[in-house]
Amino acid sequence: MAKGIIFDIKRYAVHDGPGIRTTVFFKGCPLDCQWCHNPEGIEPMPEMLLNKVKCAIDCRACISECPRDAISKIGTTVYIDQEKCDLCGNCVDSCMYEALLIAGEKVSARDIFTEVDKDLIFYDESDGGVTLSGGEPLLQKEFLNELLDELKSRDMHVTLDTSGYSPFADLERVCDRVDLFLYDLKMMDEMDHEEYTGVSNAIILRNLRELVSAGKPVEIRIPLVCNVNDDEQNIRETIRYLFDLENIQSVSLLPYHRGGCEKYIRLRKGERMKLFKPPSKDRIRQIKQSFLEAGFKVRVGG
Repeated sequence: MAKGIIFDIKRYAVHDGPGIRTTVFFKGCPLDCQWCHNPEGIEPMPEMLLNKVKCAIDCRACISECPRDAISKIGTTVYIDQEKCDLCGNCVDSCMYEALLIAGEKVSARDIFTEVDKDLIFYDESDGGVTLSGGEPLLQKEFLNELLDELKSRDMHVTLDTSGYSPFADLERVCDRVDLFLYDLKMMDEMDHEEYTGVSNAIILRNLRELVSAGKPVEIRIPLVCNVNDDEQNIRETIRYLFDLENIQSVSLLPYHRGGCEKYIRLRKGERMKLFKPPSKDRIRQIKQSFLEAGFKVRVGG
């Protein structure tokens, strides 16, 4: 039985596909988007998060409970030695202020199925289901396929949220058990895409075309970041590319938000944090109107 690593399960989600859903967040992503709002999902292995705001000045419980002497405190600042820490979780259990958290848990497909099965009544009443997100679920393909088998054994509606950066064979393998693909499309220029995400978009665009050619329903998701991909040329080229594709159910425009900034600090990766801005409300309305005039069903937000 394959084991996977997830970093969150969000229940009663209403922005990750139709109806009321349970969203499972897989850990690990091949992209490193500079505006990522889930940076704890980028690295494939579990990581320790430290919320310094919650950390009590006089408390040293985590230090005394660490068997590897990986934690120290100078003044009010807690330091965690990454090389010594083996993520045993003793410090997390000892912290009554919930200042420490391990992002990433090893689970089986049966563990996930047992959890989402609790919400079956909500799926039935709202035409909802389960959304597999991340990170990038396709990075954990054996675990993903076992989980899909479990979910479809109960005829659950399954949505897969993907960056599209994967061999098409991996996408093709899951097609018959995924009811809807949420497909991220960042920008059309390959050099810009590589600059801001760390990878080329060539395979992403090619996989999208293959996916819709296979007859699978796809919702396009476009993060909108001011002065990155909200310019007229990128929007025009995106519309032109999508216009020739079939089975595009809708387009979701996702204005940038700064929800990931604090997480970079908690991961002690503040040097990687970059500040961006969402487009203005007027610009978002203009972009939405451009997609509407091209004949797409469009919404702003997830």
